[in-house]
Amino acid sequence: MKGTAMAALLALFSAVCVAQNTIPAKPETVARMKNDYLHIPLQTIAGQSTTLSAYAGKVILLVNTASKCGYTPQYAGLEALYKKYRDRGLVVIGFPANNFKDQEPGTNAEILQFCQANYGVDFPMMSKISVKGADEHPLYRYLTTESPYPGEITWNFNKFLLDREGRVVARFDSKVTPEDPQVTAKIEELLAAGSK
Repeated sequence: MKGTAMAALLALFSAVCVAQNTIPAKPETVARMKNDYLHIPLQTIAGQSTTLSAYAGKVILLVNTASKCGYTPQYAGLEALYKKYRDRGLVVIGFPANNFKDQEPGTNAEILQFCQANYGVDFPMMSKISVKGADEHPLYRYLTTESPYPGEITWNFNKFLLDREGRVVARFDSKVTPEDPQVTAKIEELLAAGSK
């Protein structure tokens, strides 16, 4: 058997063993595989390149947003949440998306101006993306298919909560407001766990 074929066979055998838990995978490999989505390229609403790994060590609330939605007033609650907990390690990140009834038609500049003028938004906002369909952003593809809380984004202002290790630990529907006790209790739990 040629060397390359033998190497491929050994690699396959090793992968099968790892999959069947007959030999342990290296912890750093497992951690990297689980958190690869933290390195998916993102662009801020101002056009700068970033990733979720830029917020390492923070509790992160990801929200797909829109400016002309019945849930748009949740911007006020998201900003209040951010102000209340940011010094303890919370970051709220908005992802404008125009996937539902053309409720986010504006440009990035128009969206940012609207958010700041109407709701005093100071939390990080990303560039407008798609959160479902054929052009779904890779981050949202991960969140809706591979995270512990899969399922299509149902409307604007769905929320995903990540712990300080970058693990998705909760998901909240659009109807669940930022100030809802189930949201604030989970955030406080995660912030407290990281401060010990």
